[in-house]
Amino acid sequence: MIDLDGARVCVTGGARGIGRATAAALAQRGAIVTIGDIDLDAASATADELGIRAEALDVTDEKSFREFLLAAADGHDIDMLVNNAGIQLMGRFVDSELQALHRELAINLGAVVTGTHLVLPHMIVRGRGHIVNVSSMAGKVSTPGMATYCASKFGVVALSRAIRAEIVGTGVSVTTVMPAATRTDLTSGVTLRLQPTLEADDVAAAIVASAGHGRSEVTVPRWLAPMGVVEQGVPERLLLQAKRLVGGKEPGAFDPGGRRAYLDRTQIR
Repeated sequence: MIDLDGARVCVTGGARGIGRATAAALAQRGAIVTIGDIDLDAASATADELGIRAEALDVTDEKSFREFLLAAADGHDIDMLVNNAGIQLMGRFVDSELQALHRELAINLGAVVTGTHLVLPHMIVRGRGHIVNVSSMAGKVSTPGMATYCASKFGVVALSRAIRAEIVGTGVSVTTVMPAATRTDLTSGVTLRLQPTLEADDVAAAIVASAGHGRSEVTVPRWLAPMGVVEQGVPERLLLQAKRLVGGKEPGAFDPGGRRAYLDRTQIR
């Protein structure tokens, strides 16, 4: 659907983790990649290493997002946007700072609304383009201890699904990628007991592959696809027992020492 060789692709949250791995995989396919990140120093270091371009980007600010896309386009059209930027709070909802919860929603869901709204009209006019909205299996299966994160990722899934219904026949595709727990800074200090875990490269491969197939929703790994049906079909009481078995009895438990650097960098608590 999108020939990546020579395609102009934007990746948000591209300095580290899944964003960095995605940028690297896209560049290897010949794409002209621009990464955006609020940490411009880290993004620039990544860009220098990968031979791509980096721009400062605050995904919660519309003006910043517009400027990022304009710089990446450089007088051309954006062929593909990967809405990847995200943060994750851990712990009980009632113990979390309200400001931090709203910031999590703004980055994880609000930025997807902004980015998609900015690029979609131009793609529709051209009759061509691809958007990847990175959600999570937390967008299909609610998890105690990360209530707002789940809400934001459920929102990304629903937003993408509704937009797809609106743009049928336009030549533009929107793929929602839903990875299981991925070993990046976002999960640092988190006890991953019985959950399936991934490396960033696994998710990046699924994102890049979507440019060729354009499928609506992709779970990583693929065998987790039925979990959304399980969430809706199994009685909540039984699901709660299963989630306690997988995640432990204390919702959102993590090692403060192992997570401190991530929390300090993202300025969330």
